[in-house]
Amino acid sequence: VRAQKDLGADLIIPLDELPPFHTRPRDLVRSVAMTHRWEARSLRTHLDDVRQQAMLGVVHGGIDPTMRQWSADYISSLPFDGFAIGGSLGRDTAELTGILDNVMP
Repeated sequence: VRAQKDLGADLIIPLDELPPFHTRPRDLVRSVAMTHRWEARSLRTHLDDVRQQAMLGVVHGGIDPTMRQWSADYISSLPFDGFAIGGSLGRDTAELTGILDNVMP
């Protein structure tokens, strides 16, 4: 976050972990939880020195609807300036559409 701020980025994206597409469920839970911790810590750093910069919270969870919902609920509870959908977005348009249908509300 500090590096992005020092570069003068208009839009800052927190660090996250992108596990492989075929990640085991327990590893996906660990990855999303770690990413949530990193995003919360990044947001605290950002809010200490906002400047004229914005930060997006990134929703993760692979192709698992429950994990995506958990991530969307958590990330949207934090005061980010906007939101993005990250992580594995599926192997085809149908999986991508399913993820978007689940996360967008």
